[in-house]
Amino acid sequence: MLNLTPLTNDNPAQTMRDTMLELGKHDAIALPEGMDLTKPFLITVPDKRKVEDLTHKYLSAAQHLKPTQRKGTARLKDLESLVAWANRFKGDSSVLFANPVMDTPSLTCIADYHDEGPADPTNPLGDPSARHGHHRGVYDFPLSDDWKAWMAVSDTPLEKDDMGEFIETQAKNIMDPTPAIIAGVQDDKNDDWENRLIETACKIEGRYGQLTQLLQMSKQFLINETSDLKLTTNRDTGEAEMKFINEHKGLNGQPLNLPNLIIIAIPVFLNGPLYRMPVRFRYRKSGGQVKFILSIYNPEKAFEASFDESLDLAVAHTDLPLFKGTPEA
Repeated sequence: MLNLTPLTNDNPAQTMRDTMLELGKHDAIALPEGMDLTKPFLITVPDKRKVEDLTHKYLSAAQHLKPTQRKGTARLKDLESLVAWANRFKGDSSVLFANPVMDTPSLTCIADYHDEGPADPTNPLGDPSARHGHHRGVYDFPLSDDWKAWMAVSDTPLEKDDMGEFIETQAKNIMDPTPAIIAGVQDDKNDDWENRLIETACKIEGRYGQLTQLLQMSKQFLINETSDLKLTTNRDTGEAEMKFINEHKGLNGQPLNLPNLIIIAIPVFLNGPLYRMPVRFRYRKSGGQVKFILSIYNPEKAFEASFDESLDLAVAHTDLPLFKGTPEA
């Protein structure tokens, strides 16, 4: 005969509930105090009473409710906004990084950069000077349309019609040389930029032309090439040397005497100040075709001057240290 032991509780459902609650109990071994990461949050679970580390889940929940650090990159549209952003979030360890690449110049403020001084790898609680570097503001300097247009054609051979179309489009950028520049003599009475352009012309044996000359050449330019034979003899040794002398002439048969420099005044950055720069003008005849070449002389100098001027303003208005280059990834 089957012998059944009566339940001690008159309610089976309540007995089952109490039993399941007892089996599902867990014990917290160490509960972190505040956000002290040195004290992991450990519990024991019913599965063979194994120990499970829930620190990452605890921190994830805490981070959601109240972030432990600031993250993200703000993209600013002008230098003034970058300065305002830096002043809003800067601390004792904040810095500026300037990337002086001509195609993609930028200025970055890292609000939570590492503190000064050497690292301390022996500290059991971690390097006290280390920061995450995750909170950043970036300003990508916008190059002006005129700068991009001239840089695109610089050192590029152009057909006569292409050169004429470009000159007509960018005519607003071309300056006629002043009387002082035409005279070609540096003088204290000249403006500094005039003396700089005169100095450049002397270095490369250049002569400045006017916009009307370029436009006329782009519309009516035809070259006749003549070759003359020149024979020279060394009387002492009897050696003879033969040379062909090529000369380019215009339609009237006179040798071509063309200016090889023009002056442009363009901003490097959008809405920035104008910078006067010499542009070398050359042509190359190959068979029946003529190619024109416009080459900006030393554009790096104008870029550096404009870029450094902006950096000086940023440093003056944020009082932050500046590094040229790119920060740690």
